[in-house]
Amino acid sequence: MAHGRPDLGYLYWRWKPNQCNIPRFEPKVFLHMLRNKHLAFVGDSLARNQVESLLCMLATVSTRHLVYSYKLPSDVNIRDTFRRWYFPSHNLNVSMYWSPFLARGIEATRAQDYSRIYLDSLDERWVSDLDQVNLIVISFGRWFLKPSLYFYGNSTLGCYSCTGQNYTQVRIHDFFGKILKTALDKIIETKGIDVIVATFSPDHYEGEWDNFGTCLKTQPFEEGEKQLEGIEAEMRRIELEEVEAAKIKAKKFGKIRVEVLDVTKLSLMRQDGHPGPYRVAHPFAKGVKRKVKNDCVHWCLPGPMDTWNEILLDIMKRLENI
Repeated sequence: MAHGRPDLGYLYWRWKPNQCNIPRFEPKVFLHMLRNKHLAFVGDSLARNQVESLLCMLATVSTRHLVYSYKLPSDVNIRDTFRRWYFPSHNLNVSMYWSPFLARGIEATRAQDYSRIYLDSLDERWVSDLDQVNLIVISFGRWFLKPSLYFYGNSTLGCYSCTGQNYTQVRIHDFFGKILKTALDKIIETKGIDVIVATFSPDHYEGEWDNFGTCLKTQPFEEGEKQLEGIEAEMRRIELEEVEAAKIKAKKFGKIRVEVLDVTKLSLMRQDGHPGPYRVAHPFAKGVKRKVKNDCVHWCLPGPMDTWNEILLDIMKRLENI
């Protein structure tokens, strides 16, 4: 709104499942449930987007303090940071760990136009803090659609979408599930940590994301108008399978809860909920119809992302009864 988006309909749509109602987010209840605990979001910029939504809603009843912030080196093409906030009213820490692959990885740079992902080791930037965490929300996947070179130990396994390189071409499906399994196994074996996996969040580019693709729609899809298929459906399927397998393993390690935050379908329907050209302030100022870069991946706040946190709280309530 502050950047000049003229329509406001995206503020008022809410997800309504067929057989139940999603309760409105109750910030006091959320804070009470996590009193004296540490909630960590691990993943990519969609994880950060969810944290930002959560902080806004919690701030309506409690003051937060930014107690830690670390920015990645300037030669990396990402602006996200590692951050931690503290809510003194409930002795609650909320952290964001930037880890787009969960595994150890080196993101692409201008000098190297593909990422390097090492399947034999998880990213120590979040794993090293596991003994301090009570609940982890994992949200990742979009970076697997970028050109990436995969390694296991000293062996090069292949490359996804690396043009002009003499590597075996691989499918992301071959490694995405293996990395999630490794991460869930590590969390479960650490003991005492509950984990929730947010499923893959679709984008809505009309055209190519890196060639002025747009998302100008102001209405959600009608039921049946847009089907869950292709890479979105496949990534979600893999995540659901790994969570179900992790639930079975978790039973061997005591009262460890593993659950899924299934947001793929509800997000698929909300083509209207992205910042679009309004990722920057007043992109069409003075009537100039110039081409501007659209953001058709992340979600407006307030907007669809808030529903993710409504469902997150509902899951937390149900986990308490397991």
